[in-house]
Amino acid sequence: MIASVRGIVQHVGVQDVVLEVGGIGVRIVVPQAALNPSPVVGQAMFLHTRLVVREESLSLYGFSTQEQREVFDLLLQVSGVGPRLAVTILSHLPPDGLRSAVAADQPIVLTKVPGIGRKTAEKIIFHLKDRLTAPEAAASMALEADNDVVSALTALGYTLVEAQSAVQSIPVQAPSDVASRVRLALQYFSRR
Repeated sequence: MIASVRGIVQHVGVQDVVLEVGGIGVRIVVPQAALNPSPVVGQAMFLHTRLVVREESLSLYGFSTQEQREVFDLLLQVSGVGPRLAVTILSHLPPDGLRSAVAADQPIVLTKVPGIGRKTAEKIIFHLKDRLTAPEAAASMALEADNDVVSALTALGYTLVEAQSAVQSIPVQAPSDVASRVRLALQYFSRR
């Protein structure tokens, strides 16, 4: 098994990178989070990896953190979730966002990921319920109003990952009404 790869960036695609390792170009499929900040061609890059073997192909998937790789492995255990869908989930939802959605039993968060319907979202949450623990910083995500805050932010044009990050930045002692929480979430973007 190939647990990690360190090499020189040769190409950066939408959902993949090519790293030169010992004179060989290795194509690695990565979630968007691994491409932020965007790697620069000619510079060194390190990725935690998982090799997925299928009848017709060998595919290498890369992650910027070991936690992302572990969540990827858990997602692959869910019936109907393949490597491509798992990478898409990690591209749109950080591991803490997924943990929060699972802990709060909120399939609606997962349905915002392209390619995931209500049934698949419920299946993922059911399967991961005992395998993922809630993040400590996710207390604000447990509030029911935060679903509406995420929806409002995505309607304003922010990505799901940006919306989740903004919601997680809301102080624990913040008011629980949606309007106040949206204002606080928007302050997160003004500070960046």
